[in-house]
Amino acid sequence: MTSHTSFWHEMAQLVATNSIVIDRPNGSTHPRYPEVIYPLHYGYLEGTTSADGDDTDVSPGSLNTTDKMLTGILCTFDTLKRDAEIKLLIGCTVEDVQTIQNFHNEMLTL
Repeated sequence: MTSHTSFWHEMAQLVATNSIVIDRPNGSTHPRYPEVIYPLHYGYLEGTTSADGDDTDVSPGSLNTTDKMLTGILCTFDTLKRDAEIKLLIGCTVEDVQTIQNFHNEMLTL
């Protein structure tokens, strides 16, 4: 297995073996910016650690997420906290990915 394939395999295994917790359902407001509304569910992968010390963020899309199919990884940089993070996209359509990207671009303007 090549290192490229191994990376995606390991990430998919992480998603498959850890619980997804949705702490911000679609339509909910951002905790620090109440004018920002989450367009899709947002949560975290329990039992993992991200750059900010919290669990790894996940954005489940509109596809059936019971199989927890990893469909992509979004890399973000928070200019206020000055940290970079990954966000796992799970069960996302092309439209979901665009919605998630638009949401994070909106967050950059705050």
